[in-house]
Amino acid sequence: MTQDTVHIGGRRSKLAVVQSEKVKEMIQDAFEQYSCKLTKTQTLGDQIQFKPLYSFGGKALWTKELEDLLYAPDMNLRLDVVVHSLKDMPTILPDGFELGGITKRVDPSDCLVMALNSIYKSLDDLPPGSVVGTSSVRRSAQLKRKYPNLIFESVRGNIHTRLDKVDDPESRYTCIILATAGLIRMNLDYRITQRFDSKIMYHAVGQGALGLEIRKGDLRMHRILEEICDLETTVCCLAERSLMRTLEGGCSVPIGVETQFNINTKTLTFKAIVINVEGTEWVEDSERRILVDFEKDAIECGMILANRMIENGAKKILDNINLNKIK
Repeated sequence: MTQDTVHIGGRRSKLAVVQSEKVKEMIQDAFEQYSCKLTKTQTLGDQIQFKPLYSFGGKALWTKELEDLLYAPDMNLRLDVVVHSLKDMPTILPDGFELGGITKRVDPSDCLVMALNSIYKSLDDLPPGSVVGTSSVRRSAQLKRKYPNLIFESVRGNIHTRLDKVDDPESRYTCIILATAGLIRMNLDYRITQRFDSKIMYHAVGQGALGLEIRKGDLRMHRILEEICDLETTVCCLAERSLMRTLEGGCSVPIGVETQFNINTKTLTFKAIVINVEGTEWVEDSERRILVDFEKDAIECGMILANRMIENGAKKILDNINLNKIK
């Protein structure tokens, strides 16, 4: 049998390569007639490693160079699908592109990683003034609410770089906060000291899932991706992205979520928070509903929850954050 080729693109980081390889494996397992070729590309977000993410640009930092390759004039360079960490994908894509599918989610929580041989086992154990490393304003804002006696400082770099920074005997960091899914995918979950649920920290929109971006209207890729994507994850992530889109938030604002979809009862449970950077003001709310048209109703659920949060002050919090950025 002659094999057709699916050209898969992703970022160059070790984690991104593992994610692209996973999608390659899923496609080739589902379709014996397809072989897959991987392309690794450096994005602007990969190049700027010395500044906190909230201080420059938006989510397009991680996607634009790869999106360009979906329409590359040279067919030898053109991609058929781009693999993103879904949390890095803008909720509104440029014309000509679409979210073709979402893979089964790995644990979406955030987690605490203590330095090697640390005597501490949780944030509650840390003495006042301990330095917690995180590049995410969503994470630091929520932790400031719960742990105002700790100090939160930016830490950039890939997973291994961040682990090296916290493990350095001369490090100012007592611990760092990372996405659980990244550590699991890199077989580094033994480094997890504590996983957070929403009582401590709501996770990012789309965290733990892979978003597969394709050319708009590409029927061949739609057929392929239908076989490898996950319904429960898709429902949850569409609701989360709908909420963020309605709130007009991005990766640089503190919006956190927690969703669960019971496919047997068709019930979506959705909790969310919008919090100011200082962790002193927040709007927290939830929505639970039975879905009939899964994808359509999930999107509507996100909009309903977001609009209720806006009425209760979420928009004011986000507007103040954006105003301070301009200043």
